[in-house]
Amino acid sequence: MNRIRNKGVPAAAAALSLGLLLTGCADGGKGAGKGENDKKPTSASKPHGYVAGAEEAAEQQSRLVLGDAGSGAVTVLDLIDEETTSLGRMDKRAELVTDGRFAYANSGSGSRVFDSGAWMVDHGDHVHYYLAKTRRVGAVDGAAVAHVYSSPSLTAFTFSGGTARLVDHAQMEKGRLKPVATLEDAQRGPVVPLEGDVLVPVAGPSGDTVVEVRDRKGVKRTVLDEKCPELGPAAVTRSGVVFGCADGALFVTERKGKPRAEKIPFDQKVAENERPEAFHHRSLGSTLTAKAGEKGVWVLNVAKRDWKLIETGPVVAVNSAGEGTPLLTLDASGTLTAYETADGEKIASKDILSGAPRAKDANRSVIEVDASRAYVNDVAAKKVYEIDYNDGLRKARSFSVDISPSSMVETGR
Repeated sequence: MNRIRNKGVPAAAAALSLGLLLTGCADGGKGAGKGENDKKPTSASKPHGYVAGAEEAAEQQSRLVLGDAGSGAVTVLDLIDEETTSLGRMDKRAELVTDGRFAYANSGSGSRVFDSGAWMVDHGDHVHYYLAKTRRVGAVDGAAVAHVYSSPSLTAFTFSGGTARLVDHAQMEKGRLKPVATLEDAQRGPVVPLEGDVLVPVAGPSGDTVVEVRDRKGVKRTVLDEKCPELGPAAVTRSGVVFGCADGALFVTERKGKPRAEKIPFDQKVAENERPEAFHHRSLGSTLTAKAGEKGVWVLNVAKRDWKLIETGPVVAVNSAGEGTPLLTLDASGTLTAYETADGEKIASKDILSGAPRAKDANRSVIEVDASRAYVNDVAAKKVYEIDYNDGLRKARSFSVDISPSSMVETGR
């Protein structure tokens, strides 16, 4: 039986050779357009939160960036006005990831960067929401991109061959890809920016993996004391960076320029095939979810330093908006299920997709979440469904699109 939740929703809350090429362009697509001022405030009159070339909004301006792995088409779906706009093309079979504003289409030959034109700036006690023109920013070409992660200062592209390229994030916001450093020794995991520095997993003196803290030019500042054996996936939260480890997680924060690392261990021995391979979460959220092999789903509450294993059985997609909201899973039959994260109790279950997806489509299923809604892509039906996860998984809206949305990310959060 489905039951309606009346819980409060939390507030606002991815080897490159010497021949690496970064190409940029600033051709625009759909603009914010909604009341954008032509006159720029002078430096003396600029209001708090002013961003040149952007319109500030009173509420979250969510957009979905959709990619078709078959055709290479990339489209942005505005969830406010329900309009779609072409963003250009990505390499076929590319996968989209996001940092909350930019969508990165990662493939075997590099990453194409798209500005969704919607983002949030977190000032700690309050947030700002912005709209600007959508546009193709450019491409990082040369080798397979395995990971892309960002901070307000830097974006780090980690390549499958074990090198990484650091790009100035502020310049990317202006439509330019400006590299600031290339790291040649990133063989042990994803490079992740933390404030103005970067965390770089490398081989330590004894051959084990250690995490170095480097500046934006790639110069080593220090090495974290805590170890992360068999370092795996990473996630950027509101308060710091999380790395998955064989024995749990490594949580890294920075205060006044000083990094601090602590372990969040599993409370049980975990088999290798049940460890997290990728984290899924609301943008900057501190509740991380991950598949636990065929057994179920891991929920890591970073704020409480707590792991929970929810034995859901095998799933193809998982996510959660955070504490006080349900854990959402999608199985291979196309059924969406909600669970209480506290005790694993099943809240609701519904057949969401138009039919049981083909195996290749099931593996491309995604659940994106924000403060009150979830979004699920139906590749075969060329649709995206908006789900009210606090109301028995009610299908609130259905969006038909012109492409097969085999990859999907949400921005503006």
